[in-house]
Order: sequence, then structure tokens, then C-alpha cells
Amino acid sequence: MPEAATAPAARATIGDSEFDRDTALTRRAPGVYAIALSAGWTIISAVNGGYLLAVLGRALADALPHADPFTISAHYLTASQPGPAVVRTDVVRTGRTLSTGQASLFQYDDEGREVERIRVLASYGDLDTLPDDVRTTARPPAIPPLEDCFGPEDGPAPVDGSSAITDRLMLKLDPSTLGWALGQPSGKGEMRAWFGLKDGRDPDPLSLLLAVDALPPTAFEIGLKGWVPTVELTVHVRCRPAPGPLRVSITTRNLAGGFLEEDAEVWDSADRLVAQSRQLARVRLG
Repeated sequence: MPEAATAPAARATIGDSEFDRDTALTRRAPGVYAIALSAGWTIISAVNGGYLLAVLGRALADALPHADPFTISAHYLTASQPGPAVVRTDVVRTGRTLSTGQASLFQYDDEGREVERIRVLASYGDLDTLPDDVRTTARPPAIPPLEDCFGPEDGPAPVDGSSAITDRLMLKLDPSTLGWALGQPSGKGEMRAWFGLKDGRDPDPLSLLLAVDALPPTAFEIGLKGWVPTVELTVHVRCRPAPGPLRVSITTRNLAGGFLEEDAEVWDSADRLVAQSRQLARVRLG
């Protein structure tokens, strides 16, 4: 008899996915949380900044009376490593429609000293209470159909230790922003892609914090190589995303003094602008 066909893997759901498990925290005391940062969200052995932002965003969702991040600003102080970490939160203000809090993530160095890795200040609310009135000149990015775009699996074998995060993402890049992968960068600071989680989990406000920092750096299309560490990242979540893949567009207009900005827009399957961000990043020149 022929072997039975392998059943397709079930799609993960919000609250029961690898992303949810790897951002889960344990409350040790009021405002104090423990977590083991997963090595599955690393780039060249450093923990991805969007994943870290989602971890702190989840801690603040628990600490504040409102669950949805409206705006969250992070300063990345030292590089985080996979392994144990502590998040401490502080409620700054609570209101009827918005609550504000701050949070910091700490790890220990080789000598047992506590080191602050990232500090955030955020305002939270309820996205479901926002009015439907939208007046905008913004338009979704022009990206070819998903099947005409390319992911990490379509390229050469990755450098060891550099691609753990890509195994957890559904990332399909616009071919017009892939010149860097062929040794022919366009010189334009642009990166566009379809984005989702590999296990099929639909997007939510917390995963938008990951989406804005998950694409290859725009510095690659400017002709630069190597790690582009984030110094500061601010994300505005504009509405709850519809199910289905997201489209992410990132642009850089100015590289000066070894720093560049990246402006990101995230669009959902209903053609709504669901998140915006700006980050300042350091680049290594020469």
C-alpha cells in the first residue's frame, strides 16, 4: 500500500505559537518578570531588537490597565544575548483612554553584575475603541505578488549563526530591493517585503513590534555590509491588523556620521496602515 500522505501542519493561533511562547514572561513580583531570551530570534548571535521590543511590550501589557501598545520608544543600551533576563516595569500614569509605563530589561555579565540592555517608555490603550475615520495620503507599497518575491530559502546557504530568526519568519523580499544579495546594490535605501510568522500565526499588535525590525537593513542596498545595530526605535501602532500576511516598506534617506534612519510602514491584508516606525541605527563604514 502507498504511504499515507503527510497531513499539513496546523496553523498556529495567537496565544499558541512559537512567538507567544518565546515572549512569555513569568511574574516574580509586582512589576518584575523573568524570561529566557530565545536563541531562535538572533542575528549574528545578537538578539533581534524587534523581538526584544515585543518582550517588553508584553510585560507592559500585563502591568498596565490597557493591553494594546499605541506608541513605544526603546533605547538599546547594550547587546542582549540569549538566556535569562529580568524585566522591571513601572506604571507612570493611568487614564481612561491611555496609560503610560516604562520598562527595562536586564541581564548579568560574566562577573555577575547586572547590565541594563534596553529601556522603553510606552503609552497603551484599546485599539478596538478607536474611531473608523481615516484621512490619509499614504498608499500601500507596490510589491509584486508573494509568489514572485524571494525569501532566505531562495538564496545561498547563510553564514553560520546569522539566520536563526529567518527560520521563524515568512519573509518574501521584493526583487527590486535584492540587488545587495547579488553583489549589485541599487544605491537606494529601500527594502520591501511580505512578512508573517512561519507557523502561520496571524499578526496582532505585539507582532507588529517585531515586523518593523525584521527585514534586512536598508544599509545593504546602499552598499554597506555587516551588523547595523539599533540605537533607538519608536513604533506607532495605528490599528489592529487583519488576518493574513503583512507588507512592510522601509526607507532610508540620510546616512551621515556613521548613523542612518529607517522609516517603516506596515500594511495589513485589508490595505490599512497598521504600524509606523522610525529607528536610528549605527553603521560601520569602510
